[in-house]
Amino acid sequence: MPRYALLILPAFNRVYGESSIRLTRSELAVFSARALGGVVLDSEETRIGGVPYVTFETTRPLDDADLALLSNLSSVYAVFGMEGELLRPQTMRPRDRLSSDLITIQKYAGKTNEHFTKLLLNVTALAGDKGLADGLSVFDPLCGRGTTLNQALMYGYDAYGIDVDAKDFEAYTGFVKTWLRNKRLKHTAETVPVRRERALAGRRFNVTFGLSKEAVKAGDVQHLTVVNADTLKSREFFKPRSFDLLVTDAPYGVQHGSKGGAGLSRSPLELLARAVPVWAELLRPGGAMGIAWNTYGGKSAELAGILGDAGLEVVTYPDFEHWVDQAIVRDIIVARKPA
Repeated sequence: MPRYALLILPAFNRVYGESSIRLTRSELAVFSARALGGVVLDSEETRIGGVPYVTFETTRPLDDADLALLSNLSSVYAVFGMEGELLRPQTMRPRDRLSSDLITIQKYAGKTNEHFTKLLLNVTALAGDKGLADGLSVFDPLCGRGTTLNQALMYGYDAYGIDVDAKDFEAYTGFVKTWLRNKRLKHTAETVPVRRERALAGRRFNVTFGLSKEAVKAGDVQHLTVVNADTLKSREFFKPRSFDLLVTDAPYGVQHGSKGGAGLSRSPLELLARAVPVWAELLRPGGAMGIAWNTYGGKSAELAGILGDAGLEVVTYPDFEHWVDQAIVRDIIVARKPA
């Protein structure tokens, strides 16, 4: 049987790095089952030259399309074919089309690990009818400072988000405008107020950009829109069936503040119970919703019930639960909207 080895990227986060081998094996299993026709037979951790790899056998040799897909595994650095004791490098062709500092340059307390964000986007996309195809639209309804949005842009997708925190909105929009200018990408960017019955309902940040002037003239552009408003009001800003994927990292704290009134607060599970039906309306048929959450804030069966009640079908996936700190054990749940 053909045999391959994945060299894992070092994780800047030590705790996440300790889980990266197991998470990569789970992610590889999803890639195999959802996009490669079950070609991967099994995987294991193997130390080669004192360095940990994920090794696996396949039912047939991997072709260029297979390797291009596996190039997008969230923690993969290189793919090798194993020939006895020798490793033969395979050509990597990841989807990434922008500079990696779009993902890495922002540093702030509470930022989601970039490798995990990519994993969450990958496994959510693979649950949808389109898989990791070109031209997807991705919505993060709790977008914070935009880690998920940036990863979607890296893949060449259009990215949309909403978040109630005005400071996060201002920090992210400022970062994006500076980054686009520094990269000298042809773009337009504007922040406009959104009014409903003459009252301010929120702010909307709209960006259109291309990799070159020629690309923009040819219509090869990407779109980014971020709204500063309560996620429960997402339907006021986005049309039903607008997005192929909804990908979000739910708040880990005990409370999540909602804009308006006397400062309403909710636990994450209570927030999701109210928000998921709203979010589900924004998904296209055949699209998928992926949510990461702290298992101390609710069990997977409870969250599965919320998704099912919203008309979504929960996808059976391998183990993605992992320890973050003494107050957070993070897991993933993914569901698709029937076509």
